[in-house]
Amino acid sequence: MTLPEKPERPAVQPTVAQLAEGYAAKAGLHRSSNGNINVLKSAGGIQGIAESILPGLVFLIAFTITRELPLALISALAVAAAFTVVRLVQRKPLTQALAGIAGVGLSAWLANTTGKAEDYYLPGFFTNAAYIVAMSISVAVRWPFAGLIFGFIRNEGLEWRKNPARVKAYQIGTWVIIGVLALRLMVQVPLYFMGETGFAALATTRLLMGAPLYILGIWVAWLLTRPAPAATDTAA
Repeated sequence: MTLPEKPERPAVQPTVAQLAEGYAAKAGLHRSSNGNINVLKSAGGIQGIAESILPGLVFLIAFTITRELPLALISALAVAAAFTVVRLVQRKPLTQALAGIAGVGLSAWLANTTGKAEDYYLPGFFTNAAYIVAMSISVAVRWPFAGLIFGFIRNEGLEWRKNPARVKAYQIGTWVIIGVLALRLMVQVPLYFMGETGFAALATTRLLMGAPLYILGIWVAWLLTRPAPAATDTAA
């Protein structure tokens, strides 16, 4: 005698709020114990910042000293690979390290293919531009990027979308982040077109305008989007 099969439960579709919350988590933003954004941890902590900076720094130093592009590219790849191994040993999530080594690998392949050291930085321009377009669209459709990533840290969920003042605040915060990305392109693209003459300046500004500028931009956007203090009743 066989038991009747249980009817399959329909798959539960995630709500917009759940999708947005998951996106905020994937964005790597973290809340501190006092309810504010933990900017350092959100940038990946000391290790995450090192992973984003050191491959480019090693590439700059190696190429400046030796003027050997293949050696400089291999050195940068070796540093990125070393960080991946470290994360494996530490049993930490590999997402950031794998994304880093993939990015370094693409940059190294392009620079090696063209034989131009400045092309190591070319993929970053397209990534930057893609983020600018995506965030600009988020502002236009009133789903500003800053609201999606900050709203859940502040326990606002998506309730902020019902308040025009909060929507506007998050639009302004998103424009701040867009401004940081646009500033990178405004400074670095002209240096790129200078070729080898502008390589040192391009590499240096790429390092300075990477994680440090990102942290500053996120922090300013966080401050600008703070909710107004709740009004308290006072005794007559």
